[in-house]
Amino acid sequence: MQTYKAPLRDMRFVVHEMNDSVSLSALRGLEEISPDLIDSILEEAAKVAQEVLAPTNMIGDEEGCRLENGVVRTPTGFKQAYDTFCEGGWTAIACDPRFGGQGLPESVNKLIEEMICSANLAFSLYPGLTHGAYEAIASHATEELKQIYLPKMVEGTWSGTMCLTEAHCGTDLGMMRTRAVPQADGSYRVSGSKIFISAGEHDLTENIIHLVLARMPDAPPGIKGISLFLVPKFLPTDDGRPGPRNGVVCTAIEHKMGIKGSSTAQLSFDDAQGWLVGVPHKGMAAMFTMMNSERLSVGIQGLGAAEASYQGAVAYAKDRIQGRALSGAKEPGKQADPIIVHPDVRRMLMTMRAYTEGCRALGGWVARELDIFARSDDPEAKQQADDFTALMTPIVKSLFTDLGFEATNIGMQVYGGHGYIRDHGMEQYVRDARISMIYEGTNGIQALDLVGRKLPQHAGRLLRGFFHPVAEFIEAHSSHPQLGAMVTGLGKAFGALQLATGHIAAKGMADPEEAGAAASDYLRLFGLVALGYMWARTAVIAVEKLPKANGETEFYQGKLTTARFYMERILPQAGGLFMAIKSGKASMMEMPETTF
Repeated sequence: MQTYKAPLRDMRFVVHEMNDSVSLSALRGLEEISPDLIDSILEEAAKVAQEVLAPTNMIGDEEGCRLENGVVRTPTGFKQAYDTFCEGGWTAIACDPRFGGQGLPESVNKLIEEMICSANLAFSLYPGLTHGAYEAIASHATEELKQIYLPKMVEGTWSGTMCLTEAHCGTDLGMMRTRAVPQADGSYRVSGSKIFISAGEHDLTENIIHLVLARMPDAPPGIKGISLFLVPKFLPTDDGRPGPRNGVVCTAIEHKMGIKGSSTAQLSFDDAQGWLVGVPHKGMAAMFTMMNSERLSVGIQGLGAAEASYQGAVAYAKDRIQGRALSGAKEPGKQADPIIVHPDVRRMLMTMRAYTEGCRALGGWVARELDIFARSDDPEAKQQADDFTALMTPIVKSLFTDLGFEATNIGMQVYGGHGYIRDHGMEQYVRDARISMIYEGTNGIQALDLVGRKLPQHAGRLLRGFFHPVAEFIEAHSSHPQLGAMVTGLGKAFGALQLATGHIAAKGMADPEEAGAAASDYLRLFGLVALGYMWARTAVIAVEKLPKANGETEFYQGKLTTARFYMERILPQAGGLFMAIKSGKASMMEMPETTF
């Protein structure tokens, strides 16, 4: 059976010790935030994740969703869990108090998101999509639309979706056919079909608010002619209740590999009444507010699945007895030793641990910059934070989901044959995690975004937010008496990243295919160096804290050991990635299509 316990101590390490939570109170709207308040919120979130959401995870996988007369029924327990979730105010955590939100920082919200994803990844999509839709409406809609829809979405009574994909076009949204015809009353009539709409139809909320990309009759061709529209399932009455049914119908739900408790709908819009969000023909800019929020959250999904799988693998490795330790029996009173004594099992567990804790630290850094961008009154600090989060968004989305899927596969491997059957729930983590590498722009698309847009943007300005602090850290700690070798290893990997960046800049300007061929390897290289920087920072903190750690010696020593494992066993992959990048496009692009 699956078990989950929120890693609160490590979360506190990230938010307090790595990112100085005390300084959050200097940001606008966070004056009352304190470490004690953050801890109490995380503790309460852990209870909800462990006691309310986790028990529904396997049930959701076994039952899935079902479509009955145009209405999707969610698995047993989901509705009750969702009601409890809303009653606790968890849908309002990072929302504006003006609309009923609690106004808490993203530094805290992302940790709560991780708990929800670990406990029940399929469930997480319902509030997750709503929050993304909230962000887009709050940033781009008229005040009238905000007042009608946002309070209900913040309290969780109404939910939200993003409707982009059509059957004939996926990422290439310029080919979409959904139409929006203006009406005399200022609304629009939206017609068309959308597929792969997460949380597109369900029985958890009394209304569903769809954000739909569509074209106006006078729209220019391609992606520059797309607008964004708010289309509710039920048209609100004057007193704020769901009124007449709008012209949107769920025609089918997808039968998926995983996240079966999440309803993935096919929607048909037939003269559905909607309202413009943002500026005509600028819908992609408005939708990207939601998409960028979702991309960071998808990265957290990968982290959440990895953490849940890691916990299951550790518990099994300590309990399952098989064989004897190569250095001699560790538990001679038993027929065999627990498998955690074996080096290869240790390799798997340490890899999972290095991935999860490293990604949590990196996610905490990005979340902190989101807080600065949203709340700082310093224009320069806001600009730097915006540059940094723009650079790191494709990396967080891709790296966290790649490593999350790898970790769930490793977790299943720890169980051997027992991992491949359903009883323990380990194979569910693998299936659930797999989609995160695909949606919100496949990881290959994220890599192209990194090398094609983010690197050259503003003459490379975005890179400063990462390159400068890493270079300064290496210079400051290269002679550290205990960690010098670790910092030297980071320096070598960082040097490879710098050389690869220059190589792509030079080659990509002359031949875009060269940049495209290097993109995925470059993103992985960048991500591994970023995790290396996180682990090096972690090690410095651990060394400082150990002499006065008292009862937490094991925690900080574990950090040091994991940091050393990452630097010695994982970060050296940077050299191979650099060589692959330098090899160029020839071996993948020269073969004629007919030879495939």
